[in-house]
Amino acid sequence: MWLINSSIGRKVVMSVTGIALILFLTFHGCMNVVALFSEEGYNMICEFLGANWYAVVATLGLAALAVIHIVYAFILTAQNRTARGDNRYEVSTTVNAGKVEWASKNMLVLGIIILLGLLLHLWNFWYNMMFAELIGAMPAISPTDGFGWIKETFSNPVFVVLYIIWLVAIWFHLSHGFWSALQTLGWNGKTWFCRWKIIGLIYVTLLMICFLVVVLAFAFGCAPSLCDGACCGGGSCC
Repeated sequence: MWLINSSIGRKVVMSVTGIALILFLTFHGCMNVVALFSEEGYNMICEFLGANWYAVVATLGLAALAVIHIVYAFILTAQNRTARGDNRYEVSTTVNAGKVEWASKNMLVLGIIILLGLLLHLWNFWYNMMFAELIGAMPAISPTDGFGWIKETFSNPVFVVLYIIWLVAIWFHLSHGFWSALQTLGWNGKTWFCRWKIIGLIYVTLLMICFLVVVLAFAFGCAPSLCDGACCGGGSCC
């Protein structure tokens, strides 16, 4: 099958799975922003997802997408290194500049950092929430209390620093991956190529800001949802 055996097919698989994962990150980022404003609202979302069959099926689907994306990334990296040394991705030299150039040359390193961050994230949240609910475990914080787990995680400065590093790595990875995926799928006309790069940079930046704001707001206790009458006096915690 050409999607598995050919170089172009592997790039198509990488592009499709990458776009699907970006869409999931978009949903996840929007969901996290809710935690900034409403503990009850965020926990309602967590309970709706929880260990319900549809959430479990979706999680398995996401895991499959992530595994395929990672495996194909290693295959393509090995293939590109064999064929072209350190030139890991075929990129037009007319647009290969600045941060995107650095990202395109270090996608494997960024990918490894992202993978390690993902494992940390799964341990902090998925393991203590969905997995705990599936096996009937009762951790110190309820598996459906996503808000409580966010507070617990980002009260630890070490986790705050690690998550910031993780989010920066994701930003660099996606700043290249967004337009590279569209280029692979054939949306790379002379006019739209530069437009997609700009659109992708703005989109990815706003997406990562959504995640970063949640990390910092909970780390410094500045999320509006953390404020109560005693803390704020009707105003902001900050």
